[in-house]
Amino acid sequence: MRDTPVIEGATDASGLRVGLVVSAYHRAVTGGLCDGALAALRGAGARGAAPGEPGSVTLIEVPGAFEIPLAARRAAESGAFDAVVCLGCIVRGETPHFDYLASAVAHAIATASQATGVPMTFGVLTTNSLDEAAARAGDGPSNKGREAALAAVQLANVLDSLPGAPRTGA
Repeated sequence: MRDTPVIEGATDASGLRVGLVVSAYHRAVTGGLCDGALAALRGAGARGAAPGEPGSVTLIEVPGAFEIPLAARRAAESGAFDAVVCLGCIVRGETPHFDYLASAVAHAIATASQATGVPMTFGVLTTNSLDEAAARAGDGPSNKGREAALAAVQLANVLDSLPGAPRTGA
């Protein structure tokens, strides 16, 4: 196996244009996810360039989790982003609404990423309570926004490293 070539995604965001699609609903939680994602991207070399420039990060706010996939797809189709990080929070309630919403959002983000060829990561929390959500949006390495941002950077770099596959947004 040691002779097998390996293509790995670097955690270098310095040349990437990243869109963060963030739900405003449950802002106390999604704000923490966004902070974690921004900290991870800065740590990976992203800088405060103008939107659309290499190394830039653009925040795209939407009303709720259901609106994330459409905004993410439109951002990807624009050609202005090399990766899109989707951040939101869906908390289980007393009705089946949670199940429909969580499934619809997850499937739509996956479909949008596959259709556009732009990496999109799922940083949408699906929890039983706001306390569970808050625990996943706090400071530190277990922040799910941080994890989603780093995964987006790694996948964008993997795709860029594949033979014959130029960066989609370039």
